[in-house]
This record gives sequence, structure tokens and C-alpha cells, in this order.
Amino acid sequence: MTQFALAFFGLTAMWLAMGRDPRGRRWAPIVGLCGQPFWIWFAYTVEAWGLMLLAFAYTVVYIRGAWLQRCAR
Repeated sequence: MTQFALAFFGLTAMWLAMGRDPRGRRWAPIVGLCGQPFWIWFAYTVEAWGLMLLAFAYTVVYIRGAWLQRCAR
């Protein structure tokens, strides 16, 4: 289940971010954020601390993207 969620949220966020529709690009960081708990859980369960750090870094990037897409207009 976790691996499915990782693939689903990650690929969907990328698809939206790279699309032509501005509404889709606006939702891309939100979809990406939805996948972050799965990345953090996965990194914790396999004790991949470098991956955990990367997951937190991606979380910050997604939060910034959501802020820019939704609030900083």
C-alpha cells in the first residue's frame, strides 16, 4: 500500500506540475504534500535516515510551492 501511495502521489504531482493547465499546476504541490507522510513512514520503517532528511526537504519545497501557487499572488 505504501509503495502504491508513493508512486501515485509522486507521479500525479509531477504530471500536474508539468501540464499546461494552470489549475493543475496550482494543485501539484498539494498533491505532492499528500504523499509526504508515506515517504516519511517508508524512510522510518527501513531506517533510511538520508531518505528521511530528503523527505523533509521535499516537504519544505512543496509547502513553498503551495504558498506561491495559492497565497502569494
